[in-house]
Amino acid sequence: MSLDARLAELVDRHEIHQVLLRYARGLDRLDNALARSCYWDDAIDDHGHFVGKADDFIPWADQTTLMFESTQHAVMNHFCDLQGDEAFCETYYQFSGVTAEGPNFVSTGRYIDHLQKRAGKDGPEWRIANRVTIVEGTYDVPKAAQAPSPMTAYSTEEPCQATRDGNDVSYHRPPVPRWPRAG
Repeated sequence: MSLDARLAELVDRHEIHQVLLRYARGLDRLDNALARSCYWDDAIDDHGHFVGKADDFIPWADQTTLMFESTQHAVMNHFCDLQGDEAFCETYYQFSGVTAEGPNFVSTGRYIDHLQKRAGKDGPEWRIANRVTIVEGTYDVPKAAQAPSPMTAYSTEEPCQATRDGNDVSYHRPPVPRWPRAG
């Protein structure tokens, strides 16, 4: 394989992984446009309790996660069978949802994705063509009796900068620390 072909393959693999990361961020920040940008218009998402088009899945997922104060979709092991403009991927995930009173919720499993590189508005791009989510475990996790809450590091004078929308510190360019202080 020529150096140009190997570099093109690396770029494709990177762009595919970026789709998965955008998806996780979009769901956790309740950024529906970002999450939706990961799917082609004709994509089907088979997500356990939901099977349907991306335009219907994103609002469903948004409403499903509103019961949590915060969520984290972590993408982990990732295998990608790249075949030209098609990719067949298996990506492990761990989802956690934090509730005010507990129990918290954790789900583990795999995203089995068919991604395609098609013409986009700014040139060729990778998106999910179809997804099957395999849930392999679900767990209720009680609140720890003595563990400090992540919010205890903050006060009304210096609130936590985590939000589930575009006000989250991750959207700030550049991110602004509260201020230097002694630990």
